[in-house]
Amino acid sequence: MPLITALLTYLGNKSISKGSFPARLKYSQIIPIFKKGNKTELTNYRPVSLLTSFSKIFEKLIYRRLNKHVILYKILAKEQFGFRRNTSTDKAIFQLLDIILKALDNKEWTGCLFCDLSKAFDYVNHDILLEKLKFYGITRNANKLINSYLTNRYQRVKIKDNNDIDYCSEWDNVKQGVPQGSVLGPLLFLLYINDLPDTINDISSRVLFASDTNIICIHHDISVFNDETEIVFQKINKWLQANLLILNFNKTKIVHFSTKHPETTQAQIKYEDK
Repeated sequence: MPLITALLTYLGNKSISKGSFPARLKYSQIIPIFKKGNKTELTNYRPVSLLTSFSKIFEKLIYRRLNKHVILYKILAKEQFGFRRNTSTDKAIFQLLDIILKALDNKEWTGCLFCDLSKAFDYVNHDILLEKLKFYGITRNANKLINSYLTNRYQRVKIKDNNDIDYCSEWDNVKQGVPQGSVLGPLLFLLYINDLPDTINDISSRVLFASDTNIICIHHDISVFNDETEIVFQKINKWLQANLLILNFNKTKIVHFSTKHPETTQAQIKYEDK
């Protein structure tokens, strides 16, 4: 055990000092995990990356240093509740409900835009991510190391048939995205979408949980409320286009909340490029 520890320590320090992630650790098998709905629809599966144990050790070394930098300089948006210590879906829901109920108590028009991104982790653009990391102070060897981690990765899909026999696709180069199921992937994704809340004006409140973005629009004037709801949606869509992410219009909804009726009004979003 001490021999393995000493070797891994040496290799880990070498990787960080040289800004290079070991090429042999850039191979992953993708296991499609069924979520819900029609099993013949590919969009109803979540692609989870199975990585080697050594890869996770190297990723954890990078993660700890990167996360320490993020916490020290308070980089992540306060509206983000996903993949962070001392946060949870319960806290995100509480924050969302607290804002809505206070607005209703003040007799204000209240609505929430629930945005769903299509395959968000898979659409992360490496060049954009690396530039954002530079903006957050992750430069030089640290940026070079993340670049090495992301580029020249290879993956293949592995599935089982009804007889529990494995079938694998050919190895293929990964040109975009961060690995789901990895140690480092979630933090890199949070940094990628970290500037999203800043694109929305002060009239709206934001609650984010990873790729799920919830925008609460509140105003005492119905005409202003309707205008702001439209403006907020346009701003979000513009940001997504600039960052090469795709909004899932089938799952993106706007809900108007009211105390006058037992139910809320829900509408599906329809976007027209202007």
